[in-house]
Amino acid sequence: MKRTVTYRLFFCLIGLLLMTAIPLRADDKDNKNVLERLIHISKSKETVYDLLGKVSEQSGYLFIYDSKIIDNEQVVKISGGKYSVREAIYRITGDRNLALRVIGNHILISRPVEETPVKEVLPILPDTVTYFTLEGILRDKYTNEPIPFATVSVNDDGSIGNVTNQGGEFRLRLPDTLRQSQINFSHVGYQPYQIESSLLAERYSMLTLEPKVIPIQEVVVRIVNPLRLLREMEEKKSINYSQEPVYQTTFYREGIERKNKFVSLTEAIFKIYKSPYTRHTVPDQVKLLKMRRISNNQERDTIIAKMKSGINASMQLDIIKDVPDFLVPESEVNYPYVYAHSDITVIDNRMANVISFEQREFITSPLLKGNLYIDSENSALLRAEFEIHPKYVKDAANMLVEKKSRNLKIIPQKVVYTVSYKPWNGIYYVSHVRGDLHFKVKKKKQLFGSSPLHVWFEMVVCKTDTDNVSRFGRKETLSTRTVFSETKFNYDESFWGNFNVIPPEEKLNEAIGKISSKIEETGY
Repeated sequence: MKRTVTYRLFFCLIGLLLMTAIPLRADDKDNKNVLERLIHISKSKETVYDLLGKVSEQSGYLFIYDSKIIDNEQVVKISGGKYSVREAIYRITGDRNLALRVIGNHILISRPVEETPVKEVLPILPDTVTYFTLEGILRDKYTNEPIPFATVSVNDDGSIGNVTNQGGEFRLRLPDTLRQSQINFSHVGYQPYQIESSLLAERYSMLTLEPKVIPIQEVVVRIVNPLRLLREMEEKKSINYSQEPVYQTTFYREGIERKNKFVSLTEAIFKIYKSPYTRHTVPDQVKLLKMRRISNNQERDTIIAKMKSGINASMQLDIIKDVPDFLVPESEVNYPYVYAHSDITVIDNRMANVISFEQREFITSPLLKGNLYIDSENSALLRAEFEIHPKYVKDAANMLVEKKSRNLKIIPQKVVYTVSYKPWNGIYYVSHVRGDLHFKVKKKKQLFGSSPLHVWFEMVVCKTDTDNVSRFGRKETLSTRTVFSETKFNYDESFWGNFNVIPPEEKLNEAIGKISSKIEETGY
């Protein structure tokens, strides 16, 4: 089948969920003009979310509101005709008591501000740091599907950030000094969006990003040699990636599901000594700051194999440092792969060439296939998505399973990895890695009765620090092959305090709430 090259440029339409009114910044007269502007709505029966989207399209203003106030999924009938923006909002939401405010190009929908007694404000001590939280969900504008693994970062301090989970949910804990900072939301295939953190603080927000495809006739098409791009990426490694050691504070999770039931979850905060990218005189180090392990007592006997995943795999997925064969096309070991320039896309408002690769047809051993996203200007690797070739993945058991029971057969079904890099002060660092390993487990000499097993792990860099970086002492260093112990605990949302963590997905939250659990907490 002939490959086609598409070219995408994206802009975003953001719908946010806020609960309380925010001080008015626009002129009252201008606000009134916006809210009294006439728009036309056709007779329809749609969800509140879709109807507010139509108001947004005609008015040119985006909405900010809290899901506790407005039910996005509620289906509403509305008569066709002309309405003021204010009246349209009231008709769609069915609530005329809502307070409406215009800030910039946003219309904030909230409950009227209730007067509260003035409380005495105690002075904040110089050494006391206060924090606020940003949390919510990121969705696709057209499909309403969650956007997983999107980056949420502070523009004023690019060293601080997080990613959305598989359900598109995000959580960012920031010091009060960053309350007026700009928060950036970005993902492959969407143009970054910025908004002031104070508008999102202490509220659960819903953001929607809208992709837009540029017609091919608007783009100058040029032939791109994929091998040349890979060579340029290697040649510019010393310019694009750090040549000095840094500290990275990371949040780590690994989990196991058996028969679609939750078995265990390990979460930890690591401080990583990351050595220079092109000087491998010393290895990276991992120091454990805090951790816990949650296990399902009813399913504890189902952990019957040790997989090649976890902390060690997370460190090895920094593929700019631990270079795999598919990134070195000039090497003789790389002959099994074929490359193609398959797309051009946008990542963090920068054009990126997409290079696809997979093993040649005559190679039948389980190798890798995937996509590499390379910055079209500076040749930096921005993202890599790859998997063991689906056609041969069942033959990869020996590569993935380190230990198992003799009477069991473990058959790989799908093994997928992703790794992302983000710039800070013009230098790129690894920012997020994830691996998902899917297996079928069955007893030997048994024809039927196999069960699914899912092992996964991910690590996100929450902060990068370049000041006073030195190697850890031997007693501080954690072996990357460490298996965490178990002791009793109850799942506590405040356990991590002010650390930035990836929020558990809804399915995982439900499972955690139903099982008796265990935890080991290490002081820091």
